Parts: sequence; C-alpha cells; structure tokens
Amino acid sequence: MATVFIRKLENSYITPLKNCFKITELKKIHAHIVKLSLSQSNFLITKMIDSCDNIGHIGYATSLFQQLTHPNIFSYNAIIRTYTHNRHHSLAISFFIQMLAHSTKSVFPDKFTFPFVIKSCAGIMCGSLGMKVHGLVFKFGVDSGNITGNALIDMYTKCGDLTNACKVFEEMDHRDVISWNSLIFGYVRMGQMKSARELFDKMPVRTIVSWTSMVTGYARTGCYAEALGVFREMQMVGIDPDEISIIAVLPACAQLGVLEVGKWIHMYADKNRFLQKSGICNALVEMYAKCGCIDEAWSLFDQLVEKDVISWSTMIGGLANHGKGYAAIQLFEEMRKVRVAPNEITFLGVLLACSHAGLWDEGLKYFDVMRGDYGIEPEIEHYGCLVDLLGRSGCLGQALDTILKMPIKPDSRIWNSLLSSCRIHRNLEIAIIAMQQLMELEPEESGNYVLLANIYAELGMWEDVSNIRKVIRNKRIKKTPGSSSIEVNNVVQEFVSADDSKPFSLEVFRILEELALHQTRTNDLMELVEEDADTSSL
Repeated sequence: MATVFIRKLENSYITPLKNCFKITELKKIHAHIVKLSLSQSNFLITKMIDSCDNIGHIGYATSLFQQLTHPNIFSYNAIIRTYTHNRHHSLAISFFIQMLAHSTKSVFPDKFTFPFVIKSCAGIMCGSLGMKVHGLVFKFGVDSGNITGNALIDMYTKCGDLTNACKVFEEMDHRDVISWNSLIFGYVRMGQMKSARELFDKMPVRTIVSWTSMVTGYARTGCYAEALGVFREMQMVGIDPDEISIIAVLPACAQLGVLEVGKWIHMYADKNRFLQKSGICNALVEMYAKCGCIDEAWSLFDQLVEKDVISWSTMIGGLANHGKGYAAIQLFEEMRKVRVAPNEITFLGVLLACSHAGLWDEGLKYFDVMRGDYGIEPEIEHYGCLVDLLGRSGCLGQALDTILKMPIKPDSRIWNSLLSSCRIHRNLEIAIIAMQQLMELEPEESGNYVLLANIYAELGMWEDVSNIRKVIRNKRIKKTPGSSSIEVNNVVQEFVSADDSKPFSLEVFRILEELALHQTRTNDLMELVEEDADTSSL
C-alpha cells in the first residue's frame, strides 16, 4: 500500500513539472519534494532534470543528479541527454563513462543512452571515441535501430569518416529519410557531389532537407548552374522553398547573374514573410550587389530594422566592388557609430574599397585599426588587399616588403597582384621577383607570362618578349579561354571564346560581324565629318 501511495504522490508532480518554465518554480517544487522525503526518488529527479533541460539550467540539473545516492539508468539518461542538448558534450561523455565505471546489474546503457552519447562524440569531433562507443553498442547487445544508426551516420560523417558512415547505412535493416539525408549531408560536407547526387537519385522519399542539402552542396563547390537546376527541380515536384533553401540558392543566383530568378525569390520571400529574417535579407542584398543592382541592394539594406554585422559587411563589400569607395567607408564609420563590432569580412570590404578608390592612406589606417582597435589578426585576404593597395599607389618596394614579412605564406593571388602593379608602374626588377614565385606556384598559368611579356614590351625590350613567347611554346602552356554568361528566358547561357558548339553560334557570329561592320562604317563617317570640319575651318 505504501508503494502505491508513493507512486501516486510522485505522479502528482508530473503535470506541474511539465508546465514548469522558470527556475524559481522548479526550486519551489523541489522544496516540496524534499519536505516529503522524496529527494532520492529517481523518478522525480529524472523529471526535474528534464525540466532543467527545457529551461537550459545545466547547473541545477547537475546538483539534482549529484544528490542521488543510487542513480538508475533513467537518471543517467536524463543528465546525459540534458548535457548533449545544451552542447556540453564533454560533460555528457564524462557522465557516460561514470555510468560505465559504477554500473551494476541494474544500470547498463540502453537504446536511449547511445544516441545522445554518439551525438556528443560528433559534437567534439572525436571519431575514435565514437568508434569505441559504436563497439559498446554491440557489446551491450543494444538494438541499433534507426535512432542509433542515424546518430552513428551523423557522427561518422561529421568526423570525415564516410567509409564507416556508408557501412552503418548499408547494414541498417530499415532506413528512414533521416538515414538518407544524414549520408547525403556527409557527402556534401566532404564536397563529393557526384556521390551525393547518386544517393539522392536513389532516395525513395525526398524532403525539403534532401533538396536543400543538394543545393547547398553544389553552391559551395562552385557548381552554381547545378545548384539552380536542383532548386528549380524541387519546385517542379511541388516542394515549396523554405528559408534555408532560399539562403542556399541565392549565392548561385549571384554568381550566375540570374537577376530574374533573384527577383522572383525576393517576391516569394516577401509574400511568405521571410524578409523578417536577417539571413534572407543579407543574402538578397549580396545577390543584388553581385548582379550589378547596387541601388536595389541599398534599398533592401536600408529597410532592415535590425542590421547585424553580416548586413553591414555585405553592403560595405557590395559598395566596394562597385567602385563606391567613399560610400563604403562612410557606411563603415556609421556602423562604428551604432556600435556594431566589425569582423574580418567587414575589414576585407573596407580595404577593398580603399584599394579600388585609390584611398591609400585610409587603407593603411584601417589595416592598423583592424589589429589595434578590434584585435583582428589579418588573414591572407587582408594582406592581399594591402599589397594591392600599396602596389596601385606605386609603393612597390613596401608591397614586396609586406609580402616577405607576412606571417602567412603568400599565395599566387598576392604575387599576381604585385606583378600587375609592376606593369602599371613599369617596375621590371620587382616584376621578375614576383614572376619567379609565380613560376613555382602556378607554372602553367599563361596569364602571368603574358603580364611579364607586356612589361617587357612597354619598356621596348622586344628580345625578352620573344623569349617569353618561346617559354610559352616550349612548355606548351595553353591560354585559358575567356568566358561570359547571360540569362535569357530564365536559362543561363555560357559563351566561351572560339566555341562554336552551340546551335545558335552561326547566328551569333553573323550578328557580331554586322555589328563590327556597323562600327567600321560609323568610324568612317566620323572621319569624314572631322575632315569636313577641318576643311571648313580653313
């Protein structure tokens, strides 16, 4: 009778604990439980730990668990689950180890323990520990159903172990959509889009997560046309884009310059009230800026109620890329006034703005501000902007000295920037130094040889020009053909130099010939007009 009474008393606290959303309320319930001498009730302590999980109060959950003299599997599962949910992964694993060390016949990990322990292994990116936990699943004879199997796939993929992830996937008796999505996302994370696509095509059921993973993967690997194609395919099968899929596809629209698709996404986001989210607005601002619509980008930025550091950085970068250096710097100063702390991306835009606008002194000042005022250590991109800034201003010796003193190994883009500046200022001595580095970093890049040849030509050193051409011929270096793309009727058409494989190539070449002929006739007419004007003046 006493046991039945205690059980009823314990059950009476289930509803109050379920509706408990404040730590003060939880402490009051705890006081009642202690007063009734139920502080060692694993059932109630487990429920209270779950309440701590809901309100995110980890410290109180720990004290509750530590008061138990004989915690059972449910209490252990509750504390491990709470730590995992709140991203205290190392502590979750330590409690799991404690459970194993103090285990009795009645306290062994079960099918509810392992998914959270495995998730914590993924959280600390420790694949070796995850493998040991995987072994314990078999040791304790736990049914590795979908929940545990999916957790293992997720853990292995996050740790970069696709071999074991695939093995778990293949050995699963019943795979749900989460199993498929987890493995696809693993391939996407590793940039293996061919394998991801093959798995995606085999999926029996696809969700918005499946489609978004593919769009994200293609966009991240620079396959922008494929990203846009998957996005359109998703709509054709009747799945409406959500906020995440929109943010995933907008960079592809920006890179391809498909403005009409970007505008449609803008209208769609507005209709579905997605514009309240700064993430989508920031992506739209970037899309408009990269598609050449800086006024539209500014208008959308101006409408933002809450501007985060990404909003400011995106707009500053957009203005910089459009040659509006003064406007970019003015916006940066406004950002500082409203006390939004800039990050490394912000300063990249500012330095780019100074470089493009010829604001040499301001660029050097902001490079020092970045380190001195905000403690941001320059990355290779910042040094690239600084070298470009110094090179354009004619301070080639200082630019070279900056490269040689960089704490990061300079890449080909930095040396190429210096070489380009040498051509502007006809500095052959430093150009040769830059070229020597480029020949080691990218010996097959034709553009570098052409740049040096142009410097020799501008200095009238024709024999050296001829030698450069011989090097290009002897090494059989091929010039990368130029290309451009335009959007016509929502289809992106790419044009490559000397490519006549497209069905409408003859028509394009015919129109180009007509335009060239028209230009020639226009030039001839202008010459006649100028001759008549000269005759009249006589």
